[in-house]
Amino acid sequence: MMQVHLCTLCHGLASVLCNGKRVGGCTVDVTAMAQLFGYVDMTDSGFIAAILSIAFNPFFWNVVARWEHKTRALSRVCGSPHTACYCLGTVILMLNCVRSHCFTEAMKSQPKLEGLDSHWAYCSGLVILAVGTLFVISSFLALGFTGTFLGDYFGILMEAKVTSFPFSVLDNPMYWGSTAIYLGWSLMHASPAGLLLTAVVAISYTIAVLYEGVLDTSAQRAFALPTLSDLPTFPTEMYPTN
Repeated sequence: MMQVHLCTLCHGLASVLCNGKRVGGCTVDVTAMAQLFGYVDMTDSGFIAAILSIAFNPFFWNVVARWEHKTRALSRVCGSPHTACYCLGTVILMLNCVRSHCFTEAMKSQPKLEGLDSHWAYCSGLVILAVGTLFVISSFLALGFTGTFLGDYFGILMEAKVTSFPFSVLDNPMYWGSTAIYLGWSLMHASPAGLLLTAVVAISYTIAVLYEGVLDTSAQRAFALPTLSDLPTFPTEMYPTN
């Protein structure tokens, strides 16, 4: 059985998730995470499939959402923006199921780490998974289906920005909740492959957040309803007075 110090392993994972920045008052060494590569077969077909599925999902929904925003093709085919949004959301859910399956299979095909194969690590992973699930479910309840699955690109805008929990705690709680779920799942399985794949999830979501931030602004501007300040004004002398 392979051994690795638990603190070093978690320290290395944090370095990737935090991009090697100062965390909690200490500088994280990104080289620690690189040690995980020695415990993972990078050529394993299951591991490669998991990486591809992780990278593909946010790429897919961002490309499709931008395409819909520009062409309205999905709305025309489906008959309405709401129906199109529900169809895309269903596809995204199916892709997420495929991603989770590939993630789990990749962990099962790779060896465990003795340093993580303990009751303490399992319980820690379970707590992290529970917190991540809380963020994901509460985000969905706060946003609704269309708010969660890119409704703004279909012209389905919310009346106001959601500021209640979990959005009052952190930005993009759906993404980071999902990342926490994968992290907890990896710790529960004492899987170095799972930890590396979790880092890939975090990186893919970070890129998606940066990309979506620009598109969200343009989508909201395109579909925003005019306010009184946006209405044209005319000189008072144009109107007859008695």
